[in-house]
Amino acid sequence: MENLSNISVIKDICQRFGFSFSKSLGQNFIINPSVCPRIAEMGGADAETGVIEIGTGFGVLTHELAKRAKKVVAIELDTRLLPVLEYTLSEHKNVKVINEDVLKVDLASLIREEFAGMDVVVCANLPYYITSPIIMALLEQRLPIKAVTVMVQKEAAARLCAAMPSRDCGAVTAAVRYYSDPRVLFPVSRGSFMPAPNVDSCVIRLDVKKELPLSGEQERRLFTVIKGAFSQRRKTLQNTLGSSLGLPKPAVADALSQIGQKPTARAEELSMEDFIRLNEALMGQ
Repeated sequence: MENLSNISVIKDICQRFGFSFSKSLGQNFIINPSVCPRIAEMGGADAETGVIEIGTGFGVLTHELAKRAKKVVAIELDTRLLPVLEYTLSEHKNVKVINEDVLKVDLASLIREEFAGMDVVVCANLPYYITSPIIMALLEQRLPIKAVTVMVQKEAAARLCAAMPSRDCGAVTAAVRYYSDPRVLFPVSRGSFMPAPNVDSCVIRLDVKKELPLSGEQERRLFTVIKGAFSQRRKTLQNTLGSSLGLPKPAVADALSQIGQKPTARAEELSMEDFIRLNEALMGQ
């Protein structure tokens, strides 16, 4: 197959299939030839592994994944890309393309049916406008996957992989750190795409935790606490949690004291472990 990251090849395919880039779908295709091989390698694609790819473009990442993985199931929303992918991926017999919205796919069933006996990873170049919903959907479903390796906007990468505690962390940081161990792999400049976006990107990897500390009502309550804590970042936890949880301020102050925090502490000053302990203390109020 021709070099799918070559601008001339991309333009030729666009002309051949009458394809034009969709801003509403956040389509920016990779033209830097070094990016996709690195994603495939660092994302864990190998001869014993199944890969779920989200968003194919013309198949440049799909091609690299298929060369390395035992099987690739690519989920692509844009129906216009189906004949393109039939052409660009014709040499690979281990690729299956599903024309669907990933947020509507029963991924647990897909994994059982398509990847029996395999370790499974997720790799994707995600549209910026839907990065967090897709990542959280993958994590919250507690799917049998080892890792999620995705390219996201640089600012989103900083937020998703921020340390806790730190001024960069937020509710989504806490959620990601609860379900996984996140890390930034490498930066990708805006010039690596066609058309070029207005921002730079980063590839991140989330290694999914096999066991979680909470379940059921305790876990639901934890995320209520986290959401409330970060709802008004400049205010103290005594104020934000008192308001969001409907608790008197002295009760919140007492719970904070139990975990070694002052009533004036803010959400960004707590670690993930602090939030888990705070949740337990608040449940006793």
